[in-house]
Amino acid sequence: MFKEMVINSVKEMDDFAKKVGKTVFPGYLLCLEGDLGAGKTTFTKFLGASMGITDMINSPTFTIMKIYEGTLDLNHMDVYRLSGIGMDYDLEEYVYGDGVCVIEWYKNIIESLPEEKLVIEIKIIDEFKRLLKIEGFGKYEEIVKKISN
Repeated sequence: MFKEMVINSVKEMDDFAKKVGKTVFPGYLLCLEGDLGAGKTTFTKFLGASMGITDMINSPTFTIMKIYEGTLDLNHMDVYRLSGIGMDYDLEEYVYGDGVCVIEWYKNIIESLPEEKLVIEIKIIDEFKRLLKIEGFGKYEEIVKKISN
């Protein structure tokens, strides 16, 4: 299942993240792709807030991963620097764990990821507008329908 939608403001990105937040479950895998500054971390901040996480969520670019505790933990990864390394950083327990796993730059470790996942690509249109390309694999196909309406 594949959908596209335009987000016109930061508020709309927050609203979209809240929709996604209503679909999370233990073991949820969300893969993000997009240019630098497209809004991957901003989306993740809003998603975390929708999950009841009150900690400040910021980019884990230099630490690879940050874990935010909540009713469901949010495992936030930025694997930009892992190109070609794969899972040499022992990330499997978080990708395949009971939390919600959000991976920025997921294509750098795509060979190590399960086939079932939700993928969101964020493209910059202008300063505030973003084009979201949303694709669900396996059980995530139904989620694409729920979050793209």
